[in-house]
Amino acid sequence: MSKIFLHPGILLGAALLISLFYGTWAVPLFDLDEGAFTEASREMLERHDFISTYLNGAPRYDKPILIYWLQAASVTLFGLNEFALRLPSSLAASIWVLALFFFMRRVTDEVTALYAGLVAALSVAVTVIGKAATADALLNMLLAMSMFSLYLYIIERKLRWLLGVYALTALGFLAKGPVAILVPGAVSLLFFAWKREWRIWLRMVLHPIGIPLFLLIALPWYVLQYLHEGQAFIDGFFFKHNLDRFQGPMEQHGGSVFYYVPVVLIGVLPFTSAGLRALSLLRTFREDDLKLFAALWFMFVLVFFSFSGTKLPHYVNYGLSGLFILSALYLDAVRNRFWALLPALLLTGLLIFIPELIAAQLHSVKDPFIRDALIAYPQVFGAGYRGYFIVVLAVLMALLIDRRLRIETKLVASGFLLVIGINTLLLPAVGELLQAPVKHAALLAREQKLPVKMWRINTPSFSVYRQAVTPKTDTVAPGDVIFTKKDQLPELPAHELLYVGGGAALVRILERHP
Repeated sequence: MSKIFLHPGILLGAALLISLFYGTWAVPLFDLDEGAFTEASREMLERHDFISTYLNGAPRYDKPILIYWLQAASVTLFGLNEFALRLPSSLAASIWVLALFFFMRRVTDEVTALYAGLVAALSVAVTVIGKAATADALLNMLLAMSMFSLYLYIIERKLRWLLGVYALTALGFLAKGPVAILVPGAVSLLFFAWKREWRIWLRMVLHPIGIPLFLLIALPWYVLQYLHEGQAFIDGFFFKHNLDRFQGPMEQHGGSVFYYVPVVLIGVLPFTSAGLRALSLLRTFREDDLKLFAALWFMFVLVFFSFSGTKLPHYVNYGLSGLFILSALYLDAVRNRFWALLPALLLTGLLIFIPELIAAQLHSVKDPFIRDALIAYPQVFGAGYRGYFIVVLAVLMALLIDRRLRIETKLVASGFLLVIGINTLLLPAVGELLQAPVKHAALLAREQKLPVKMWRINTPSFSVYRQAVTPKTDTVAPGDVIFTKKDQLPELPAHELLYVGGGAALVRILERHP
């Protein structure tokens, strides 16, 4: 690896600020996930119930408690706004990247460690999911840190690292459940099986101090939640939202066994070429413990979730830290400038022509709500948006021609350019199209203190912005104030339009007259 002439702290700090914090306050909360998590946190504060979570007044068993506690604490400190609701995720993702940096510095060298941190911080997957107000950034942080502790235990055999695995896994179990045990358990099993050290693995997973430590951290909330909610919690969380997700697609989130191939290729942009270079050399990792461990980590997650019934893009993030490690180790092994920069060039070209792509595909969008929202695309993808990415494309072409700068430097520079554009232009534009109408309708309802019900729509962020539970209804009656999809308006009886924007509408059902 070449030397870095700019202080690592400055480079990594800039990457974290731009990728994981900038603009968190400027983009509306996205439904369904951000809206559901943040509304449950808001209701936690409203109900003064810090054990059970509720969404629009109904129990929510989707995820454990940890992220809700953190979001509630952030809202208490900074108020109910997008920045406060996303801050726990931004901090968690930053710790995730920093933990990767310090881990790699311990097991390799500072330059490789810096590249690992930059590959993670500037990748598309991390900049998108790392600041989302959901449990995923928190889980990825805890999962990565437990895996780093696991590897340090493997090479040093010190008790503190093993206890760290148990403690971090327990916190991960409070963040998202069994997956926090599955990944380190399965990867360590595969690693020790490869080394033919079964007894060491068994002693590790049955450690007489580690197991009580895990139970001490993870068990109390689960017991309290069971005592509060009963069998409904067991059925809803463990069976429906864990076992059933693997056995079959939930909420139409299915896909083929190759679903995650493009997800990974796009998620690690602009460092895709380094990741592919590393994966092409899998057979050479047998005698290198770090490379073997990282490869098993990434490949297990990729294969396991490829055969899961429910498929969502962020599931593969649980193994991306392994690929980040391999990418950093092989960043200087990518010799061809064109191959190295091709992924960034393709993404930039795609981003330039997003308005044309929307226009071409608009008629084929099946969901009327999305179609009605996308109609306003010319207003949000303006000259500034296109101009920025044209400049990025020109810079990338200049880097492609240049023979002086190292390829690692070019990839890092392209990473900075892309995350700036994604966070200052792309995400705000998408948020304006899809979520701004929901926010505007909710703020109007809040301002006028309207008793709103949801009808044939599921946008929990509406309740966050309205700062009140918005119950769902199957029927409407005269005098009701209804939030619904614009395409559903013809199905309503006579009504008065209070707000309409994008695919959303807020109406009052008129009184019947004899």
